[in-house]
Amino acid sequence: MYKLREVFSSSARELKDMRTLAVTAMLMAVAVILGFFGTVQIGDYLKIGFSFIANELTALMFGPAVGGIMAGAADIIKYVVKPTGAFFPGFTLSAVVGGVIYGCLLYKKPVSLKRIAAAKAVVAVVVNIGLNTLWLSMLYGQAFHVLLPARALKQLVMVPVETALFYAVVVVLQRAGVFGAIRVKIRK
Repeated sequence: MYKLREVFSSSARELKDMRTLAVTAMLMAVAVILGFFGTVQIGDYLKIGFSFIANELTALMFGPAVGGIMAGAADIIKYVVKPTGAFFPGFTLSAVVGGVIYGCLLYKKPVSLKRIAAAKAVVAVVVNIGLNTLWLSMLYGQAFHVLLPARALKQLVMVPVETALFYAVVVVLQRAGVFGAIRVKIRK
């Protein structure tokens, strides 16, 4: 419990750094752009997008507090820029929870394919399959167990794809020296 409190405390201190705020704002802009142009809606219940990359990078670099705030704010901005369906605060809560989970599992920890896969799996089960299916069930009046199979199948396919993609992005950014340029220490 103490380590978790220290992770949140360290992440909250990141909010006092102007560099953190500037990089987070840029990543939020990337998330909004990817949410606008890089998202494919498949029916009412399935959506495939790439804004997760910016959300996860924020959580990786600056921790759960910054990651959660950025994910929530980006979710609201994405809805304002390109509304799809009714606004439902549950999805914003899901975005915040996802950012916090990524931050808790990736911030100031060695970057590895295993760790990223574990973080993706936890978010897939808790947020994407659990919370988001609950929100869709509430919004559309469909039974939870009716929506669950298609959403679980999507996660089963997307978790390995998104894991590989995010890991590749992190490796490229490490090799390019981006993390060092913004003075963020990413452990190998």
